[in-house]
Amino acid sequence: MPQEIPTYSGSLVFTTKKEAPVRCQKPMLYEEILEKPITIIRGLMIQKLDRGFNDKNLVLGIDPGKRIGLSVFYYGHDIENSFYSSIDELVTHITQVLGGLRAKRKIVKIGNGNMTIARQIGQQLNLKFCSSFDLEFVDERKTSLKIKNFNQRGKRDMLSAKYISQREGCRYSILPLSITG
Repeated sequence: MPQEIPTYSGSLVFTTKKEAPVRCQKPMLYEEILEKPITIIRGLMIQKLDRGFNDKNLVLGIDPGKRIGLSVFYYGHDIENSFYSSIDELVTHITQVLGGLRAKRKIVKIGNGNMTIARQIGQQLNLKFCSSFDLEFVDERKTSLKIKNFNQRGKRDMLSAKYISQREGCRYSILPLSITG
């Protein structure tokens, strides 16, 4: 109930702006976030519950190929593992995530196993995302583990993307075209 919010013993309050108290010590999220993708909702919850994490970065790992694996880390937490069959769908989702979450640094790491697709992803991100981010092409050797039943529902691609997100590569700072012309 709205009158119980100030004395609520939990860590996070989910409410409407209308029912939110003027002063509250607990971090609050409002119902409008339900219109956002689940990855952004998870990220906002982690951001509100920040317990002094040193890693305030948003890191996306991408395993390019026929099926494109994606792994998203925010504030040091794994908030998404998924795969895509279309570069356009992937880039649209990534631009939503990059635009929906604040971070000290936004880093997109793409495996170098299929550089044709990797470059296409980098170019489309540069065209569609209107802010700066860091782009890394990462050596993806030994990121594909043998998984029983081959690549069941893209598990291998998602796991490879997770490993890619944790590796270092050649970093490029991408500035939006509005700045660079």
